[in-house]
Amino acid sequence: MKKYSFTWSNIENEYKSLLENGYIVITCEEFVKIKKNLPSKVVVNRIDIDFSIKKVIYLLDIFDKLNIKGTFFVRLHAPEYNPFSFENYRVLKRLLNSGHELGYHSEIVDQSIIWGEETEDCLKRDLKVLGNMFNYKVKSVASHGGNTGFNNLDFWKSNKPKDFGLLYEGYDKEPEYNLFQEAFYISDSEWTQWKCYNKGILVDNDRRSPSEHLKDEHQLIHLLIHPDTYFNNHFYE
Repeated sequence: MKKYSFTWSNIENEYKSLLENGYIVITCEEFVKIKKNLPSKVVVNRIDIDFSIKKVIYLLDIFDKLNIKGTFFVRLHAPEYNPFSFENYRVLKRLLNSGHELGYHSEIVDQSIIWGEETEDCLKRDLKVLGNMFNYKVKSVASHGGNTGFNNLDFWKSNKPKDFGLLYEGYDKEPEYNLFQEAFYISDSEWTQWKCYNKGILVDNDRRSPSEHLKDEHQLIHLLIHPDTYFNNHFYE
């Protein structure tokens, strides 16, 4: 199998292929709203901003061009970027003004252990800070997996998103969401290759790109990408 090249032009073509094959591309929030009456072909479009907000500009250009929306999850405590720097704030403001959803890519278990603070307090404060900074109601959280060795998803084993005024957590199993367990999930999270899960179960050695899955005609696709993965000429440009 030919190795996939994670260029900006290729990811644009992936979205084009989905649209040309009749898929409707929606945000995670929109999924919650229409879950009981899903169209025949749906892609829930999630983007995790792990290491670079500046690269989000390329995706915004692509999404504007194709007239599609996505849900972007931003970190607040990443050593790699400051979401409120001059340029990053400008990018995130453009994101919101373009009609995309902005969620919190949370590291609340990491914070709690590193800082010696209660996890609930970290979550409430972060949601408030992110919301106040953009005068925006943050409705969603997706737990970030970093290098601390702690699992930020552990918090949600005994807590529910609605208890914190949230519509969903990215992998929660509440009936109002439960997207990972109900959809065909495709992700670039292994950096140099695609991976997929069928209703929560890993499909071994399936490295096909989203467009290569079209022949399988999945009704509900959960697509997760990371801006950090893509480039024009090479990864380190």
